Amino acid sequence: MKLSIIIPVYNEEMTIGELLDRVIRVDLGDIEREIIVADDGSTDTSAAVAETRRRQWPNLIHIHTNPINLGKGAAVRLGLHHATGDIMLIQDADLELNPEEYGSLLQPIFDGETNVVYGSRFLNAKKEDISLRTRLANRFLTILTNILYGARLSDMETAYKVFRREALDGIRLRCVQFDFEPEITARLCRAGQKIVEVPISYNPRRADEGKKISWIDGVEAIYTLLRIRFFG
Repeated sequence: MKLSIIIPVYNEEMTIGELLDRVIRVDLGDIEREIIVADDGSTDTSAAVAETRRRQWPNLIHIHTNPINLGKGAAVRLGLHHATGDIMLIQDADLELNPEEYGSLLQPIFDGETNVVYGSRFLNAKKEDISLRTRLANRFLTILTNILYGARLSDMETAYKVFRREALDGIRLRCVQFDFEPEITARLCRAGQKIVEVPISYNPRRADEGKKISWIDGVEAIYTLLRIRFFG
């Protein structure tokens, strides 16, 4: 069994080094793994920081780069293209999510319960750190997803998404920005994939700390959900 950890990166020089260190330290037992850094045209020192770690761990870390900034979806798709694992896990380059929770994210797949696992921030008892704006926006988009696709999710927009390789067979992803999240969820649901959620912790950062998502991305998410539901 091999796990591909895909890390989309755009201008994360303050966090990418520590994040890679945390991912490397995760104990996954006998599971083989690869870490794929998908740099989306960063203009800061993110690529240099990642390259320093790659030199330390040349058989573990692989770096692939988009020549210009296209968006998170494009970076994830770049990582998926180069992934060789049986299971693929998406890990944001910031420090909002904890790599030590990989075990709980992978367990439903190992148990044969599902081929797709989402880490839900809203199944965790500690929600006080999540802003009201974030909770309301995510709740609306998740309810819309559930209505349109017959899903039973609590956190569609989560960054922690894990898949067996075969779950993506026949699924063509087109979105290049943050609309990747609703797109992949919609297409997995249309393909009949069962999505199991597990609770995860969450350490949100502010816009002045590098948070990139905005209300425009929420509008794009609504459009993406409606477009795929009614036009495929």
